[in-house]
Amino acid sequence: MRDAIYQQIHSHSPPQLPHHYGPSVHLSACPLSLYELARLSAETTQQPLLTRLVRRLYSRLLDQVVAAFWPTGEQEVRTRMAAHNDRGIWRGQTSHPGQSVVVVDIARAGTVPAQTVYDRLTDMFPPQHIRQDHLVMARQVDGQNQVVGAQIQAQKTDGGAAGATVLIPDPMGATGNTLSVATDLYKKHPTGAPARIIALHLIVTPEYLRHMAALHPDVQIWALRLDRGLSSDAILATVPGQHPDEERGLNERHYIIPGAGGMGELLNNTHG
Repeated sequence: MRDAIYQQIHSHSPPQLPHHYGPSVHLSACPLSLYELARLSAETTQQPLLTRLVRRLYSRLLDQVVAAFWPTGEQEVRTRMAAHNDRGIWRGQTSHPGQSVVVVDIARAGTVPAQTVYDRLTDMFPPQHIRQDHLVMARQVDGQNQVVGAQIQAQKTDGGAAGATVLIPDPMGATGNTLSVATDLYKKHPTGAPARIIALHLIVTPEYLRHMAALHPDVQIWALRLDRGLSSDAILATVPGQHPDEERGLNERHYIIPGAGGMGELLNNTHG
């Protein structure tokens, strides 16, 4: 059975918020995700609910990324009704499972998000095309506790990612230092560059978007929420990115406002 309505299905971008940050930035317009992210951000939310919310949010964010970037191809499935009727075979365009993917765990805030993305992908698609890398990174701060860079302290990877899709699920896109260093690791690998790098965030700031646009404009950035809470009321009334130099989302210690707190500490029940 070949129904014409399922023969022209293509990759597509789910609903997104308007902005002026450029085509590589995608701000989700999913009310359910914003609701659950608000629950996650609330000062009263603790474990184990916190981890359950992170897993649900990343599962939903991954669905959007797959819908937007995975190629499509025709699939033929013999259904349970095929034994009773020769039209019990469904044919149509679906997401194509053959893409090579590398999921990057940036410990420790990124560990639960990365494992969630990796588990979903290996459940949906042939696992031989999917691997997970692990990076231990640390912020570098100055005397005023402001972030001035990031450094890889240890890594467990399986080489480069030439021609692959690299997914970096890191909850908080605050300054961009961590993502920039992780991106360079794969872009500059001697085996060749990835086909694309996609960063998946719960929250991003204008400062992060400016940093990534300057150093890695080709990285696709997907976020559930933009936090620019330290901007003036006049700026908050404008379309995001319309006045980029006047938007602020980081406090003096480079924490996101309104934000959700330190996700590394919260996910691991630690205090530093």
